[in-house]
Amino acid sequence: MVRPPGRGRAGIDGDDRGQSYTLESIVAGVVVLSAVVFAIQATAVTPLSVSTASQHVENQERAVADTLLAQAARNGTLRSAVLYWNPDNRTFVDATAEGYLGEQPGNAFGDQLDRVFGDSEVAVNVYVGYDTANGLKRRTMVYQGTPSDNAVSASQSLVLMDEDTLSGPYAGRTLNGTAPTADAFYAPDVAPSGSVYNVVEVRIVAWRI
Repeated sequence: MVRPPGRGRAGIDGDDRGQSYTLESIVAGVVVLSAVVFAIQATAVTPLSVSTASQHVENQERAVADTLLAQAARNGTLRSAVLYWNPDNRTFVDATAEGYLGEQPGNAFGDQLDRVFGDSEVAVNVYVGYDTANGLKRRTMVYQGTPSDNAVSASQSLVLMDEDTLSGPYAGRTLNGTAPTADAFYAPDVAPSGSVYNVVEVRIVAWRI
């Protein structure tokens, strides 16, 4: 019996080998593809991971601002900064009517702000809120720009007394209306019949730049 050409043993073995090579190539491709997908998944930066990292940074900035204000309140530098006022110009000492623009006050509180935020990529605004007969008002102490959507804030309240005096070049002038500072200090005396002059709130707003 004569076998048809190309259908001998050798031809069958050749087909088997070809199929084996094809199958090995497919398996190898699947393995490589799986490894690539795993690597991408392992290193991918998802919106959730970015959000978590951003929240961590914001929490750190808020904690730093809280600590700075608490320390400044304890050691008296915050009170001195609030009273660092020029009654003749009705501005903070050596500041513009809009506050210290792009710089810190020339006092101990300003030095603290500079040490904490000066070398970092963080901008800060500092505001002083106070009571008036017409409600709460706010004065800008430090202005470094418009805060971003991710800005954080921290605040500290201080009670000013009638016997408190201005700091800096005008030290010695009191707030109780018996000295030349009457109607010249930014915050009014909200309790003329008592010893409390006003309650102010110093607020730091910080954000990444």
